[in-house]
Amino acid sequence: MEISKDELLPYIAMLEDWIPKEASIAIAVRDEYIYCDAKKQNLRLENGQKVKEGSITEIAMQTCCRTEGIVEDFILSEPYYGIAYPINILEETGALIVILPSKQPVINPTPYRFLTGKLEEEWRPIPIEKIAYMESLQKKTWFYADKEPYKTSIPLKELQQRLPESFLRIHRSYIVNVAFIDRIIRDFSSNLLVLLQDGTELPVSQTYTADVRSALGF
Repeated sequence: MEISKDELLPYIAMLEDWIPKEASIAIAVRDEYIYCDAKKQNLRLENGQKVKEGSITEIAMQTCCRTEGIVEDFILSEPYYGIAYPINILEETGALIVILPSKQPVINPTPYRFLTGKLEEEWRPIPIEKIAYMESLQKKTWFYADKEPYKTSIPLKELQQRLPESFLRIHRSYIVNVAFIDRIIRDFSSNLLVLLQDGTELPVSQTYTADVRSALGF
């Protein structure tokens, strides 16, 4: 897509007052990247490169919501944290992506108020209090609300840092919303099991048993 640098300057300039000077910036319109200003990161982006399905760039454009998470490894030589903002350029849907430098603190560390997940071919923002639990399965992250599975590009490790206190890590593969716990029992091996109100059973690994006991007070 042919858009001149002069047409992009207003979108770039609006970031200069608040983003770290070391942060990289990319701009995408429709399904491709049209601008890249790499700082210290090793960006592997070229004009015309396609936006990857499930990336924070695609999510921001499809949902028209600010989206953040780990930037894809096909863009960077190592993982970095990025924030994508939906924008409109010459009446075209686009996204402005800020890629933060390594060890740079997150601009807005407040807890998530909602998560946007993919269900079939739709992206839906789900209020965080409606999410019963989150799961890492086959290198993908899922969260469950009203028994519906939603896919997100944000790994559990990153989610855990931004979740409200009502969410508890119980296993390498599971984070649970305490508000949805019905009871905790032991299985035949005397390991703890978390039973949710909808009947879902989630294992508590030995690594997190002490943390679960401390958090829930038993």
